[in-house]
Amino acid sequence: MERTFIAVKPDGVQRSITHKIIAKFEEKGYKLTGIKLVNASLELLTEHYIEHKDKPFFPKIVSFMTSGPILAMCWEGKDVVKQGRKILGATNPLNADLGTIRGDYGIDMGRNVCHGSDSVESAERELKIWFSPEEIVSYKKDEEAWLYE
Repeated sequence: MERTFIAVKPDGVQRSITHKIIAKFEEKGYKLTGIKLVNASLELLTEHYIEHKDKPFFPKIVSFMTSGPILAMCWEGKDVVKQGRKILGATNPLNADLGTIRGDYGIDMGRNVCHGSDSVESAERELKIWFSPEEIVSYKKDEEAWLYE
């Protein structure tokens, strides 16, 4: 099973739409294996956005991401990285299809509600930044109650 990192950014938390975002992933059949509300530090965000550190927009995104709490989540399931990106929609909400999270709730590039890992490798890296191993739960593979294995 694959895992991905999904974060509801401060604009989504402030607008009280976290439950709608969680519902989209649950309705698709993915398992929530880690969740916490975080006031992210400059150090954490610098590590998360390290590939953008020297870009002109870096100070603006860090300022925005420290402006309020972030709902950090780990989701698990088949092809969850790629499918999670589809659930989120295009990065720019103006280009995102209706029915996607960003298409329905995003306002602009600076207020696009969610972050989602863009590859299995970035998901592994981001999950290590945001969660300790103890904060991510595992489900028993042989438990019959889980339909979407």
